[in-house]
Amino acid sequence: MAHTNEDHIKLVNGLVETTIDSADGYETAAKDAEGQRFKTLFEQRAQERRSVASELQDEVRRLGGEPKDDGTILAAAHRAFVNLRDSLSKGDEAVINEVESGEDFIKGKYEKAMKDTDVDAQTRAVIEKAWTSVKSGHDQMRDIKHMLKH
Repeated sequence: MAHTNEDHIKLVNGLVETTIDSADGYETAAKDAEGQRFKTLFEQRAQERRSVASELQDEVRRLGGEPKDDGTILAAAHRAFVNLRDSLSKGDEAVINEVESGEDFIKGKYEKAMKDTDVDAQTRAVIEKAWTSVKSGHDQMRDIKHMLKH
């Protein structure tokens, strides 16, 4: 069954919300990180996610929709990042574990969106560009997590 334009707007807006949650999570992680190295990294990722969210919002507008302009407090990614506060006493490794958990969540949302073959070429291109950023963030956090364990 073919999707309507409304379905595409909903799909992209869902990614907007999740990406904003991710940016918020990175900002929280930056405030809570002990080491300057992670603080700077998290701030950069937060900025990158804000940029990705903005591009997704532009696509929602192009599709004729009203873009979401904030995340959803109920999102699992947000909850994972909020758990950071509980992890602080355990140090940067615990913070990285929480960030990576949030990255797993957002990666799953994007993988699901990428399976939607019914979106037009321009929408697909915007989602794929955003996916590149998300995948890079996910893989970086995964690698840091593994590095800290060894």
